[in-house]
Amino acid sequence: MVLNEYVRDIQDFPKPGIGFKDITPLLADPKAVKASIAQLMSTIKDKNIDKVVGIESRGYFLGTILAYELNAGFVPVRKPGKLPYSTIAASYDLEYGQDTLEIHTDAIKEGECVLIHDDVLATGGTASAVCELVEKLGGEIVQCNFLMELSFLNGRDKLSQYNIYAAINY
Repeated sequence: MVLNEYVRDIQDFPKPGIGFKDITPLLADPKAVKASIAQLMSTIKDKNIDKVVGIESRGYFLGTILAYELNAGFVPVRKPGKLPYSTIAASYDLEYGQDTLEIHTDAIKEGECVLIHDDVLATGGTASAVCELVEKLGGEIVQCNFLMELSFLNGRDKLSQYNIYAAINY
């Protein structure tokens, strides 16, 4: 299955000049979701993963399924003020502004093996901030997984010390 056939381009979203990759057609097709999970699992199925960290909000869609498939816990990383317990935060730049993410302080224990998952690797700012949060809590990052990578934005450069996998590349 050619997964990029299930991703549509939306021009000038969320602001002029941005070409947004919309994954909702992929999510609406059960065969495309199964194929996506199979591809994302291909490089991690034999690794010992304790937690899957999903990045708000589109990283939750497939991240929870990956956690289920790996028999691992799922940890949501969210925007400020959305998590109800004690948190730590990291700020980052993204292709169209700046933002901050938070994680619960008890979400990851020292030495746990962590898979980070998001829908897209663009400039690498978001994933880099999440890696910082995971490592502050003592987690060991096994891999950063993405449904798709916008390679022309060079996001891998910010994540060069980690294993990276993307099912779709643009």
